[in-house]
Amino acid sequence: MIAVVDYNVGNVRSVCNAFRHIGCDVQLSRDPKVLEKAAGLVLPGVAAFGYAVTALGQVADLVRQLAMASKPLLGICVGYQMLFDQSSEYGVHKGLGLVSGNVVRIPPEQTIPHMGWNLVRLPEDINLFAGLSRQQHFYFAHSYHADITDTQAKVAYTDYGFALAAAVQKANIYGVQFHPEKSSAAGLRLLQNFYDICMRKN
Repeated sequence: MIAVVDYNVGNVRSVCNAFRHIGCDVQLSRDPKVLEKAAGLVLPGVAAFGYAVTALGQVADLVRQLAMASKPLLGICVGYQMLFDQSSEYGVHKGLGLVSGNVVRIPPEQTIPHMGWNLVRLPEDINLFAGLSRQQHFYFAHSYHADITDTQAKVAYTDYGFALAAAVQKANIYGVQFHPEKSSAAGLRLLQNFYDICMRKN
């Protein structure tokens, strides 16, 4: 079983539904016993970074501890952004600090928000993308992006007038700025890949 962390923000249930659609055993919960028992954790969400971090509350410490203890973790959208050190969205807010880097506003010369389908270049060494072609369209909806400085992180990029980090992997920690649950067959394959990673790890 994998656990989708329930912290009262948008997009959480739709991610659960996507996993169930492809036959994965998933539970929506913020109960520490459920999160500890789960083979992997998913941290999704659609909200401003500061609100999301506040809503996550004390569960943030447990998610960080479990990830640092090698439990697979997948962050989606703002859940992905929370993997980093901090965000400057509506003030400065601390993230989980699992991947070095800061979340900053998309440059003003680009259309904000970044919304719609964009082509992502998929590195072969990110196992979240197993079985997908080296370039794949995914659906984005965001106004801030991660400036990744972690030398241990593998990064996939999309072109948005600059190289925008679309996905990251650092050991057992994964994150995607786009919405796999809204990205058709490629997104569902990505979720299946994460589920498979968790089952192999367990």
